[in-house]
Amino acid sequence: MVRVKLENITKKFGKVVAVDNVNLEIEDGEFMVFLGPSGCGKTTTLLMVAGIYKPTSGYIYFDDEIVNDLPPKDRNVGMVFQSYALYPHMSVFDNIAFPLKLKKVPKKEIEKEVREVAGLLRIEELLDRRPAQLSGGQKQRVALARALVKKPRIFLMDEPLSNLDAKLRVVMRAELKRLQKELGITTIYVTHDQLEAMTMADRIAVMNEGKIQQVGTPEELYYKPRNFFVAGFIGSPPMNFIEGVLTEKDGKLVFESEHMVTELPESFAEVLKAKAPSEVILGVRPEDIIIGAVEGIPALIYVIEPLGRDLIINLKIGDLVLKAVTPEIKVRMNEQVKIAFKKDKIHLFDKKTGKALI
Repeated sequence: MVRVKLENITKKFGKVVAVDNVNLEIEDGEFMVFLGPSGCGKTTTLLMVAGIYKPTSGYIYFDDEIVNDLPPKDRNVGMVFQSYALYPHMSVFDNIAFPLKLKKVPKKEIEKEVREVAGLLRIEELLDRRPAQLSGGQKQRVALARALVKKPRIFLMDEPLSNLDAKLRVVMRAELKRLQKELGITTIYVTHDQLEAMTMADRIAVMNEGKIQQVGTPEELYYKPRNFFVAGFIGSPPMNFIEGVLTEKDGKLVFESEHMVTELPESFAEVLKAKAPSEVILGVRPEDIIIGAVEGIPALIYVIEPLGRDLIINLKIGDLVLKAVTPEIKVRMNEQVKIAFKKDKIHLFDKKTGKALI
């Protein structure tokens, strides 16, 4: 197993900066997820760790060794891609055994290693089949087995579940997490799916436009987003945002927009005294909106989306639509209600910089 350190890593393709001065440390045995939208630089970063791309500048360390000039075959990494990349003319056994055959491992040892890893992934009965005879989930397990059989120091996965159907993805998320914890292999996992990242990762590096926006545990990113981008990217449904200004009324700090006026907690006033910009964005998560408050902001029940145990309720205030998540309550479309925000769960961002103020 190995620690991975990225120091001032930049990757340019011509004039395009794909990865921009990234610094990150990944602990031995950690499950690190790179999360972000398409084109944010997450796969490029992964491929630099693999040795497929060479950084334009900066250093990649495995433990204390700089590996910039080490070819992929000498880095001992196991890779699993979105496309399973299985050889169609080979049996499952031969697909899994392929990396060992390249290393000229003795036949008896190959047999033992392949059967061992097939047992771990519960695909022993598939060893004689060809890839065309397998389901998507089975192909994914074979690809995982092939990456694991060579006992890699690092496991690198690039959107490995995106070709599976929704139900199977849920199953495979849990399986992968269990497997990684059992084996203790340092793992870097790339995805644009924040649900996948939140449920699997020890820590998440949120990326956008080639830069790391925030690194933290799923809980830290959810409850303490460092900026507007992270706040909007993490959470489903996403955080609601309202543009407005901070003012003082009757000695109290108040957020005011064209749609509403809401009092802010006293604790905010202390923090914001010195650094409050005039224009801010208030953020509130859907579960932190109270519907049916005695005193509150008038809103119209615009659309109700049942989720079984919960409801997503779209609330209209003028031309602003907010999403609230709530357990079953008796409301109807076009009904007028009053809403309030859980005061201690409000987020505030600087409108110009996007940085969290609280």
